[in-house]
Amino acid sequence: MSRTVIHGGLVVTASDEIHADVLIEGGRIAALAAHSTDAATSWSADRRIDATGMYVVPGGVDAHTHMEMPFGGTYAADTFETGTRAAAWGGTTTIVDFAIQSMGHSLREGLDTWHAKADGNCAVDYGFHMFLSDVNESSLKEMDRLVAEGITSFKLFMAYPGVFYSDDGRILRAMQRASGNGGLIMMHAENGIAIDVLVEQALAEGRTDPRHHGDVRKVALEAEATHRAIQLARVAGAPLYVVHVSADEAVAEIAAARHKGLPVFGETCPQYLFLSTDNLAEPGFEGAKYVCSTPLRPREHQEALWRGLRNNELQVVSTDHCPFCFSGQKEMGREDFSKIPNGMPGVENRMDLLHQAVVDGHISRRRWIEIACASPARMFGLYPKKGTIAPGADADVVVYDPGAEQTISARTHHMNVDYSAYEGKRVTGQVRTVLSRGVPVIEDRAYVGHAGHGTYLPRGTCQYL
Repeated sequence: MSRTVIHGGLVVTASDEIHADVLIEGGRIAALAAHSTDAATSWSADRRIDATGMYVVPGGVDAHTHMEMPFGGTYAADTFETGTRAAAWGGTTTIVDFAIQSMGHSLREGLDTWHAKADGNCAVDYGFHMFLSDVNESSLKEMDRLVAEGITSFKLFMAYPGVFYSDDGRILRAMQRASGNGGLIMMHAENGIAIDVLVEQALAEGRTDPRHHGDVRKVALEAEATHRAIQLARVAGAPLYVVHVSADEAVAEIAAARHKGLPVFGETCPQYLFLSTDNLAEPGFEGAKYVCSTPLRPREHQEALWRGLRNNELQVVSTDHCPFCFSGQKEMGREDFSKIPNGMPGVENRMDLLHQAVVDGHISRRRWIEIACASPARMFGLYPKKGTIAPGADADVVVYDPGAEQTISARTHHMNVDYSAYEGKRVTGQVRTVLSRGVPVIEDRAYVGHAGHGTYLPRGTCQYL
C-alpha cells in the first residue's frame, strides 16, 4: 500500500486552519499531525511532497458542469476527458455533471447516454445529477429508483419553453415525489414564458446584439421565478436548490425563505461575482462570449452575491461550465442574440478566482474552502469522502501556492475552448500539485494524470436535511 506525506504546509478546511503534515495511505487520508512532532517525523513514505509556504486544501467539488452538452444546435466544447483534465489543472477533483432526459424518453436512457460519454474518460472523479425534462408517471417512478442508486438530485427548468421547460403543475409533482424519496430538486429559476415574449419583441425592433440577451432576461423575472419555486417547494414539503443565482432580488427571496426555516439553498457562479453587463456590451460581437443564462447582471448586484455567500444565504459556488467556442459556435447568433449558445467556460478558474476573493477581502480562507469544497460535497451527498482533509476521506488534496501570481488567458488554459471569460485578469494564487485519491494528477505544474483514473460516484442524499 503506497504512502505519501505532505509536509510543511498550512492545512485549510472549512472548519480549521492548522500547521500540519498529512499522511496518505491507500488513496485515503490516514492521519494529520503537527509539524515536527514525534508522530509526524515517524511516518515513512514512498513519496514526500514539500508544502512549505503553501496551503494544503481539499480538492474542489464543482457541482454544476455540462460536458458534451447538446444545446442550440451544437455541443459544449469540452469532452469529459478535456473538461476533467482542465478541472484538475484548476484544483477541482470532483465534478457533478448533468445527465439529460430527452422528451419522450426515460430517465434511464439519458443516464445511460451520459455514462457512455464519461466512463473511462475522466481524469478526476465524477457524479451525475439528472435533468427531469419530461415529468410523467413513469419518470416520477424512475426518480425513486435513481435516488436508491445514488442519483439524488434532479434539475427542472422554468426557462426554455419547448426544450426543457416544465410548467408549475409538473414542477409540483416532481417536488412532491422528491419530498418522499429524499431527492433534491435543483431549479433554473427564470420565467421563460415571459422572457420569450421579450425576446420576440426585441428582435422585431432590430435589437439583435448580445447585450440584449441580458436586457430581456429581467432581474424581476429571475426573482419572480425564484419566489414561485420556493412557494411550490413549500406546498410540496420539498427541499429546493436554486442554481446560478445572479440577481440581488433573487438572493433576497432565498434569504427570506431561509429566515422562515425553509430548506431552500442557493448557488452562484464566478461569472456573476467577477463579470457584468459591461462584458455583454463589449463591441464587435465580443459580448457573445459572455452569453449565459441566467445572464450577467449590472455590477451593483455583485455585492449582494458576496454578502449572500458571507451570510450563508448562498451556500455553494459552482461554475455552470458549459463552453462554446467563439469561432463557429457563439457566432451562430451574429444576427440574432437568441441563437447564441448559452454557456461559458470556467471549470479551470473557479478555485483561483475564489482565492482572489480571499485576497480582496470578500471571504475568509475557510469560507473559500467551504463554498468550493465542503458545502457542495455536503449538499450532494459526498461528504466526508469528498470536500475535506480528515482521516478516512479520499486523498483529494491540492497543494496551493497563495503567493504565486498568474494572468488568466486562453493561451495558457486547458479547457477546450478558444477564449477565456477572464482574459488578462491578474490573480494571486495558483495550484502546484493535485492528488486524486492519493494519485498525482498535477505535479509541480505538470499534468501527470490520465483519462480513466476518475471513477463514478454514486451519491447519498443532501446532508443539510
